[in-house]
Amino acid sequence: MAGGLVALLDDIAALAKLAAASLDDVGAAAGRAGVKAAGVVIDDTAVTPRYVVGLTPDRELPIIGKIALGSIANKLVVILPLALLLSAFAPWALTPILMLGGTYLSFEAAEKILEAITGTHDADAVAEITDAKALEKRQVLGAIRTDLILSAEIMVIALAQLPADMSFVTRAGALVLVAFAITIGVYGVVALIVKMDDIGLHLSRGGATGAVAGFGRGLVTAMPVLLTALSHIGVAAMAWVGGGILLHGLEEFGVGAIPHALHHWSEVAGAATGPLGGVVAWLVYALGSAVAGLVVGAVVAGLLHLIPRKGH
Repeated sequence: MAGGLVALLDDIAALAKLAAASLDDVGAAAGRAGVKAAGVVIDDTAVTPRYVVGLTPDRELPIIGKIALGSIANKLVVILPLALLLSAFAPWALTPILMLGGTYLSFEAAEKILEAITGTHDADAVAEITDAKALEKRQVLGAIRTDLILSAEIMVIALAQLPADMSFVTRAGALVLVAFAITIGVYGVVALIVKMDDIGLHLSRGGATGAVAGFGRGLVTAMPVLLTALSHIGVAAMAWVGGGILLHGLEEFGVGAIPHALHHWSEVAGAATGPLGGVVAWLVYALGSAVAGLVVGAVVAGLLHLIPRKGH
């Protein structure tokens, strides 16, 4: 028993030394992986504020805290073990999983546009709920479900950027850093966004005068515009990221006609615009990715709307 305990302690010590020696590698790998997942992060940040619609101001930050904890659980408890297992035993499955997630994001974007066209909105269902606890539970669960898809995309994208010969410990450490850094960043920004009007009211009514009070009133005035803009950015980001993932997946499977054509058009547009060439090339490719995502999303949405629903 004692020998087994000593051996276990030796193993733990060796693992700790390995982790310490690999800390720089972990940080560098996490940085590379996190940058590649930035598109989905924008999407996550733009989408989340809608889940506090209809809640009282004093419950906004606790709700965001619950969603953030759910997001960490999604990444570390559900996604990380599965991603590491897949990368070790079935790396071929990562691209199809990414493409499924891209299809879902594309569907979400198309569905939001369809809602805007037909005048049916999820907010209408939210407004009908009068029980505060039921509303809170609904919003938290809905946000965590959406976050599961977005977090899966973030973690799998991050994993795909790590070298194949990287050690298991370094790979896992990098993904843990990505999970915490992205979750803290996303939900920190979301918390700031949803409390911006309260900050503005405090600045304008707290006895401040001049520029400070004017800045506070500006924050209050800007909030409706910002939230509307975020809803549009969220839809655009879902289409762009989803379409981009699908196009990249097609290239991975050797079906590269559309992605190659889009790359060509973006390069031509970039070459024709001189100093702005890099920005224009990126915009053309992003727009093309968004169009591809919306086409796929519209097809999925159309098929789902043809399926009879219970009670109809």
